[in-house]
Order: sequence, then C-alpha cells, then structure tokens
Amino acid sequence: MKIKIRAAALLLILAPVLAACGDGQRAQQAPPPPTVTVAKPVQRNVVDFDEYVGRFVAVDSVEVRARVSGYLDGVHFNDGQIVKQGDLLFTIDKRPFQNALDQARANLTLARSNLIFTEADHARGKQLLRDKTIAEQVFEQRSQAKRNAEASVQANEAAVRQAELDLQFTELRAPVTGRIGDRRVTPGNLITGGTTGTTTMLATIVSLDPIRLEFTFDEAAYLRYERFASSGREVTGRGGSVIVSLKLIDEADFVHRGYMDFVDNVIDKASGTIRGRAVFSNTEEMFTPGMFARVRVPGSPAYPALLIPDAAIASEQARKFVMVVDGENTAQQRYVTLGALVDKLRVVKDGLKPEDRIIVNGLMRARPGAKVTPEQPSQAGATTATTK
Repeated sequence: MKIKIRAAALLLILAPVLAACGDGQRAQQAPPPPTVTVAKPVQRNVVDFDEYVGRFVAVDSVEVRARVSGYLDGVHFNDGQIVKQGDLLFTIDKRPFQNALDQARANLTLARSNLIFTEADHARGKQLLRDKTIAEQVFEQRSQAKRNAEASVQANEAAVRQAELDLQFTELRAPVTGRIGDRRVTPGNLITGGTTGTTTMLATIVSLDPIRLEFTFDEAAYLRYERFASSGREVTGRGGSVIVSLKLIDEADFVHRGYMDFVDNVIDKASGTIRGRAVFSNTEEMFTPGMFARVRVPGSPAYPALLIPDAAIASEQARKFVMVVDGENTAQQRYVTLGALVDKLRVVKDGLKPEDRIIVNGLMRARPGAKVTPEQPSQAGATTATTK
C-alpha cells in the first residue's frame, strides 16, 4: 500500500515536467511560413479586342459566258488552275463569223465604189447647173444619191466593225487573274451567247490575292465604334487604316494581319447587324472564298492597364481573386475584375494597384491572413512573368 502511494506522489511531481517537455517539442515542430514567389503587376498600354466569325469572299468573281452563239470548239485550261488576265480559255467555231466578216467587207467595198461614182456625178452636176444645162431637180437627185452613198458607206463600216467584234468574241479570255473552276460545257456543244439571262455559263473565276473577309457585328458594337470615331479615336472604320488580325479554324493564335476597308451603310432589319469587311494578303493562296475564319478587331482605344499571369488567378465560385502580400508579409485575398488576354498576360481592370505584390508561384500554399515568406522571382522567372 505504501508503494502505491509513493508511485502516485511521484507521478504528481513529474507531471508538470512532462507537460513542459511536450510543449517544447510541439513548439519546435511548428512549420515556418510557406515560401511564395511575388511580383508586381506589369503596367502596359493595351487595347480591348472584339472577335467575330467571318467568311472569305473574292475581290473579283466572274462568270465566264460567251457574247456570241455557236459551237464550242476548244477548251484551253485545266480545271482548277490559276489563270492570268488575258489567257485564252475557250474558242467558238470561227468559220461562220469569218464568213460574216468577209461579206461585210465586200459590202463596204461596194458602198465605197458607189460613193466614188456619186461624188463624181455630183461634181459634174454642179458645173452643168451653172451652165443651165440641167434642171435643179436633176441636181438635187444627184445630191441625194451622194448622201445616200455616204450613209451606206458608214453603215457598212459599222457592219465590218461588228463582224470583227463577233469574230474576236469567239475567243474567250480571262478577264481577271485568279483560280478558274471546272468547265461546265465540253467541246462540240452549242452554247448560247449574248446579253440575256439565257446565256450559257462556261466557267467561273475568283481572284485570290488579295482576299476579303466579310463579317457582321451588332448595333451596340457599331454605336461604340462610331462614338470612338466621333471623338477622334478611330478603332474600326471605313478609312482602311485600322489593323485587324485573323486566325483559321486550325490555328491557335491570330497570326494573319489585314486592315478594315469597308463598313456598310445600313443595318440589316432582320438580324440587327451591320456588315464589315477586311482585306488580307493571300500570297500563299491559303485562303479560299467561302472559308470561315475568326477576325479580331480593336474594340477600344489604347489605355493603361495592369497585367498579371493567369497562374496568379484563382476562382471562388463565380468570382476571381488573387493573393496579395502586404508589408507585414501577410497574405490577403483580393477580388479582381479581369479583362482580355494580352501576350499571355491577363488584364486586370479592377481590384489591384500597381504597387501590390501578388503571389505568382505558391498560391496553393498561402492562406488569407496567414504569414508567408515572399521571394522575388529570379531574373529568368521575372522575364517569363512579363512576357507570358
């Protein structure tokens, strides 16, 4: 019994000592503040951009149709090839038109011969009228014959010119430079020419370089652009000086550069949109009329903005925030309003100051109100942060 009492007393004496030892061990095991990388926002003048979907259209598009009717004699191109302006495309059987030209020239020769005779007869009539040898009525008849001969010569000269044109029209040449489609008629078929709507279409040609992209934007965007223009800050207009960029459906970035050259003068009543047009160089002939693409046009004048890497941004339901380290190295949560992505940096429109130190690396280790150990990024890291 005495032994048990002595053991209990010993435990009571050693308890404070053991508790103190435990507290010291826990104090030694407390982790230090986490290390994070901080950087200040990048200050830069930026421009907001609007993106639209558009379709390429050719600057020149021509339907090749004959001006004269006849049998198609030959095709002088390969389907789908590039043709130059003036290249021979089709020929129509020339023989009927050559015969018509020869007949017109013969009629002109006959008319000129008749004119020579009537001019001489008229000159003799003048002398005979002065000598009172013929009556005035006879002289008037000779004058009339001379005028008729002159008119006949003019009519036959016009007939010759028309016959020459018809013969020339038997050769159909490319009116523009571009890519031609497939032939719609094979040699040996009778084609209808002329200026009516029943003429036979032989092929189509579309120009490729330069090429246009047509797109539409809504009334609100149109009003915004016009208000910028009226204040002297042109962002999208008709003058051809606004630079735009483009990307194809299989491209990750807007790498093609062009310029605006046209904005329509009416807003479509059905859709409430207005048509815009941009021009792009197409030296590699990658763009084809009818192809879709995305175009990015300036949506605002240049303005100063703060930019941060996307890695520094976190989400809390629908809101975005960043972690800022204050002067006492305490992490604080800041809700921000984000803008567009510019050179892989995100524009922050509201919520940050230029002097703020934001956590760009180690965001998951920081907690609002907790201490952190901030580190400045290395020179390579700083360069990367400002160019992303």
